[in-house]
Amino acid sequence: MKYKITLLPGDGIGTEIMEAAVSVLKAVEQKYQLQFQLKQELFGGASIDKFGEPLTKKTLQACFSSDAVLLGAVGGYSWESLEHHNKPEAGLLALRKSLGLFANIRPAKVYTGLLNGSSLKNEMLEGTDFVVFRELTGGIYFAEPRGMDDQSGWNTMRYSKPEVIRIAKLAFEAAQKRKKEIVSVDKANVLECSQFWRQTVAELSHQYPDVKLQNMYVDNTAMQMVRNPRQFDVILTSNLFGDILSDIAGAISGSLGMLPSASLGERYALYEPVHGSAPDIAGQNKANPIAMIASVAMMFEFSFQQMEIARNIENAIKKTLEQGYRTADILGEGEKPVSTTEMTEKILQNLN
Repeated sequence: MKYKITLLPGDGIGTEIMEAAVSVLKAVEQKYQLQFQLKQELFGGASIDKFGEPLTKKTLQACFSSDAVLLGAVGGYSWESLEHHNKPEAGLLALRKSLGLFANIRPAKVYTGLLNGSSLKNEMLEGTDFVVFRELTGGIYFAEPRGMDDQSGWNTMRYSKPEVIRIAKLAFEAAQKRKKEIVSVDKANVLECSQFWRQTVAELSHQYPDVKLQNMYVDNTAMQMVRNPRQFDVILTSNLFGDILSDIAGAISGSLGMLPSASLGERYALYEPVHGSAPDIAGQNKANPIAMIASVAMMFEFSFQQMEIARNIENAIKKTLEQGYRTADILGEGEKPVSTTEMTEKILQNLN
């Protein structure tokens, strides 16, 4: 099999963790007799510096012609003063919109070897394994009107029925393969948009009678995630709420450096770690590559339907952590950190 993959290292530590991803791809290519055609393009701040815009037509066309896209991270101090429409993050929003990536899937699993890495108690964390389905191309991040002047700022929170149904279907289908439980998160006690969301999800739930649907307000969900994260299996929510809740999952797992993600559309798919570009440690070989490598595993699962490879990569990560290897962000008391390249090498050894 031959796959075309576009690589967007982006900014900050993005280039370092992308090197880790490429190392895994090369190992998989050799072990499983696959072929990867890799094409790297500038994106985010790196693209702004060279071309004056975060997402060029050339980069977008490369993504359109690929079987999957791997993204490192975007943003940094150098571009904070730019206008909103030309910041690196604007390029990411435009990429998601252009590729039609309406579903963001973020698993949150607590590895046994990292129970001491979280600020929460071990007995609360052990066995935690849930996934957040976040709507990605609608809601308050995209709806119009939006703007600001000297006296006020305004945004619009809006969802159509098709937008809610297509993300909800994916979440229900995932729930059927897991524990047959789903929590739909909203703020229906205050927002009409959330009332519409809840009503639409309830109507769709009749098509999945084997799945138990529970509704939960977003503020309560945030509290419950740190109080008893094991109660969750599949979480379904909107763009804004999903953005916040999936970052809370980073605290549960010990670090955002542990969290991968997949952004899926009808035709295209993009895989990236949840964390940012971390400019404070960029170029120091300190970044945790696990979220990026786990995102590669998600690519094999969702885009290529290569479940064996996906599970083997995940097991290699698990074994490496069980062996006691830690980057600085997941370091326990008295432990010595390994570098980005060292962590990658250990994972590769366990993969092979």
